[in-house]
Amino acid sequence: MSDDKNKWKRPDSPPPPLFTGEKERDFVKQITDEIIERIMPQRILYYPISIEHTNFHSIYGEAIQKIFYDPIEVPCIITWEGSETTINNYGVDKESTIKIHFPKRRISEDRNLFVRVGDFVNYGSFYYEIMTLSEPRELFGQTQYKIEIIASCKRARRGLFDAS
Repeated sequence: MSDDKNKWKRPDSPPPPLFTGEKERDFVKQITDEIIERIMPQRILYYPISIEHTNFHSIYGEAIQKIFYDPIEVPCIITWEGSETTINNYGVDKESTIKIHFPKRRISEDRNLFVRVGDFVNYGSFYYEIMTLSEPRELFGQTQYKIEIIASCKRARRGLFDAS
């Protein structure tokens, strides 16, 4: 025999987050911006592809010659992934990779920049092409608020990208 007064009732909608409202999200953004721009100042030059001016193939979506906008200086955190030397039928090949951690709100809201695969970055004296993107971190477990974009980049071969 069950008592109807003691039954659990499922709420119609989940309760709002207790400690992570708009003020807390803005506070996290402010702290992140300060750390990246003042405490650990690393910068890259970001070369976005001009979608309007580049002639893409109608079926494959690829372009032989890409047109880029002027570079944008972007604060971020860069992780050197190292270099790897391989030997193949054509000789010795050396590839180096980096990971760039972009603060999502800073670049998308404040700079109106959208990181895309195929764009190029200048780090040190080399150019790197963005190969893959991921957004692995959520703000306090809230899936709708991602706090960073990680771009895995591979060093571009000489002649592949001309910044001039």
